[in-house]
Amino acid sequence: MRKFTLKNKIIGQILFAIIYLSTSNVIALDKFKKSDDISNYFSGILLLNENSYNESFKYLKKLNGLENEHINYSVKYLYSLVNSGNFKEAFNYSKKLEKKKLDSFESHLITGVYHLKNSNLKLAKKYFFNAKNKNSRFFLNNFVSDSLLNVTDFSNLNLDQASLKLKKLDERFDNFKNIQNVFLNCFFDSSNTPNLFTKLTSNEKTDFSRYNYFFASYLVSKGKIMEAKEIINTSLKHHPRNLLLNQYKKDLNNEKNMDVFDCKKQKHIISEILYITSNALSSQSIYPLSNFYLNLAKYLNEDFYFYDTLLAENFYKIKNYDKAKSIYQKLSRKGEALKWYASKQLAGIYILEKDKNKALDLLKDSYNSLIYKDIYEIFDYAEFLKNNEKFKKSILYYSKIINVVDESHPLYAEATDGRGVSFERIGEWDKAEKDLLSSLKSNPEQAYVINYLAYSWIEQGVKISKSLRMLEKANKIKSNDPYIIDSLGWALFKLKRYDESKEYLQQAVKLLPGDPIVNDHYGDVLWKNGDEIQARYYWKYVLNLKKTENELKEKIKRKLITGI
Repeated sequence: MRKFTLKNKIIGQILFAIIYLSTSNVIALDKFKKSDDISNYFSGILLLNENSYNESFKYLKKLNGLENEHINYSVKYLYSLVNSGNFKEAFNYSKKLEKKKLDSFESHLITGVYHLKNSNLKLAKKYFFNAKNKNSRFFLNNFVSDSLLNVTDFSNLNLDQASLKLKKLDERFDNFKNIQNVFLNCFFDSSNTPNLFTKLTSNEKTDFSRYNYFFASYLVSKGKIMEAKEIINTSLKHHPRNLLLNQYKKDLNNEKNMDVFDCKKQKHIISEILYITSNALSSQSIYPLSNFYLNLAKYLNEDFYFYDTLLAENFYKIKNYDKAKSIYQKLSRKGEALKWYASKQLAGIYILEKDKNKALDLLKDSYNSLIYKDIYEIFDYAEFLKNNEKFKKSILYYSKIINVVDESHPLYAEATDGRGVSFERIGEWDKAEKDLLSSLKSNPEQAYVINYLAYSWIEQGVKISKSLRMLEKANKIKSNDPYIIDSLGWALFKLKRYDESKEYLQQAVKLLPGDPIVNDHYGDVLWKNGDEIQARYYWKYVLNLKKTENELKEKIKRKLITGI
């Protein structure tokens, strides 16, 4: 986790002040009652933006009363309260704002969610209505409040009336509306519910496979366990890596966690709406707000473990590894599929933290603990071993897959590619070449496999013309990829087409300015084009790069003396 040091805190405060005080919604500095209030305020906001919610809360709490002068303070404070798990305090503060007539979209949303949690639909509806009427500048807020208001009103409407209200929602959110329509019919137990679930999950443009979980959950609520299992199994044939479906399959077989989501409960539907909102915000890297909606979802349906996967992912993305690890450790106790998923994520974090042995031991133990190991779990383990330079071991696991699937299976191309790379890394080129060719035969459109094979041939001084043709194809499949562009340039270099080579290698250097091999290649082509001074500049630059391996350093030292 990146430390919030005093130095970057002060710098951050200055930058924040410059930006913040230049906006129209400004607070005068003389509004702060004590000399350190401004420091506490900026620290709290910065920590909130860094997703350090408990720390943010501590700073912002010191500024009790600032909401009288500055509405932005109260909104940020509410974010810090909800995101740090202080939901009761967030509710109490929202009520305080209401009494002072300083209420906001966020305060009404929190109050509505609180009453919904406590099954007071009348009050929940009131506050969602108030949220809607706050005329938020953020159009997503308006859509959310409209959606929540509609769901709380289900109890007062029939299916037709509720459907009409749904149609009036913002047309910019058609997919969102389609999901809500399925839940609407599910709530009213419409005969059309199965058809709507099927239509939603079979959408070819957008992956809605996750909603097969809710379809199966609906069937379970009606006592149709075998039909639910069939839905899950069929979906997994097309989406074998879907975590939610994999875990629910195991839950159904073990007859546990079968009712953590019930579309007859309005709070569960609203929790999913809040989750979808959170996911959309996460995809835009708006993590404090994403986590705000996500924690509201968790508050409404704390048993639905899947929400924690997004929460952990958000913390991972902003490099708050301690928070992410804590969530993954909890998830690992929720079920076998979740344990394997969480172990992979934890192992990845340990690698980033330079603790490879801990990562390897964890994933080994987790893999061995799997009661039944499917081919995707075997593949995951093989990939992890390969990526962490355990090439001989990875070959054993890749082989387990290759021996049981045919060439048409999607994993065949991936497994033969992985095994081929591992063979190449341990010096068994004949086997590597055979596997890489098999991978391309199974799936000819794999740009990176083409690149790996072609570049290997170029380095061996064989099949260079063929390699060039292959790399031109790879470049069409994966345009603007620096590694493929570098390989293209290098193939042209080996064919002594130096002018053409320079164009590609120059482009590769621009895309990968810190890569030793790319810069070395560019130095070579500069030399061949008569620009010896520039060539030496690039070679010397490679010598100073930390990533440059000793073998390449020795090669460059010789070139600096003798040229090429």
